[in-house]
Amino acid sequence: MKIVFLGTPDFAIPSLKAIYHSNHQLIGVVTKPDKERGRGQKVTFTPVKQFAVEHNISVYQPEKLKGNSEFVEQMKSLGPDLFVVVAFRILPKEIFEIPKYGSFNLHASLLPKYRGAAPIQWALIKGETETGLTTFKLAEKVDTGNIYLQEKVPIYPEDNFGTLHDRLSELGADVVMRTIGMIESGNYQLLPQDDSLASPAPKITKEICLIDWNKSACDIHNLVRGLSPYPAAFFIHDEKVIKVYKTEIVNGIKLNPSEFYQTKKELIVGCGKDALKILEIQQEGKKRMVTEEFLRGFSFV
Repeated sequence: MKIVFLGTPDFAIPSLKAIYHSNHQLIGVVTKPDKERGRGQKVTFTPVKQFAVEHNISVYQPEKLKGNSEFVEQMKSLGPDLFVVVAFRILPKEIFEIPKYGSFNLHASLLPKYRGAAPIQWALIKGETETGLTTFKLAEKVDTGNIYLQEKVPIYPEDNFGTLHDRLSELGADVVMRTIGMIESGNYQLLPQDDSLASPAPKITKEICLIDWNKSACDIHNLVRGLSPYPAAFFIHDEKVIKVYKTEIVNGIKLNPSEFYQTKKELIVGCGKDALKILEIQQEGKKRMVTEEFLRGFSFV
């Protein structure tokens, strides 16, 4: 099959690699425009573009998608059989209907749960013990299309956003390739999503990252897991941002919410229910450290 791949971040790379190394024809890659970063405003490529350039794959980087007749004509001229979308932007109907077999998206949740931009983070924040991967045929309303394939994936107690992201990314490549095979053979049955079971996974904002110590230790622990290592949950102490990367729930210690208990090696904070031991921490402008190292030069009490 002649495939165009649409994606941007690291999460998309295993799927892109799998298609590149398959017997399918990867005729182009679509990704976000280049960005200027840092003090020197150095131009950086998206991970997907970096892979495409290294493997001599044609790259397309439209500034906008809706109403972009030039980009539509470019895609039509390629004569694609299929668009495969992994962690990209919202595609308008005029684009996702171009290929012979339409377009499908890989989403990092068991749809219709966690529709939106941050499904991995929200599954952890909500304390789920299971998530998964879904491929679905693109429809006009975001993340609502009929399902090709789903794969359940356990969430382990030690998982955080980084570990779960990487595991889902790797497993996603297999789900993508199986979906392509189903479409090519015609041996599949699309399953509609039940909108009554839908839950949102909105973009992570700074407000979501701010720790509210009035919440239970369990809720805060899950927030930390869902935001570690990036962008990281945080609290403010003496007008400085303190990021928290790893925690442990502590029972049987009587502390008021936001009250600190500190020894040479341990830092425990009171919550609305139970308490939380902070294991990895970072002060604004400093490096990330284990708490014992951090406390050698810092006191909360």
